[in-house]
Amino acid sequence: MSPMIYVIGIGCLIVALILARGISLMGRGGVEGAKKSNQMMKWRIVAQLIVVIMVVVFVALGGKP
Repeated sequence: MSPMIYVIGIGCLIVALILARGISLMGRGGVEGAKKSNQMMKWRIVAQLIVVIMVVVFVALGGKP
């Protein structure tokens, strides 16, 4: 198996953890919770973009699991 598969899997796990943290902060309510939740969701978008780029590069290079 290609090591890139593991890197992509770890990236997906990081995105899921950031999403879970953002949702938990949203549930706290209040202005401060909303600001922190919004910041976490911005980080999620950046992390998700990185993972999508890694997947595209992996497929473009003819990656085989």
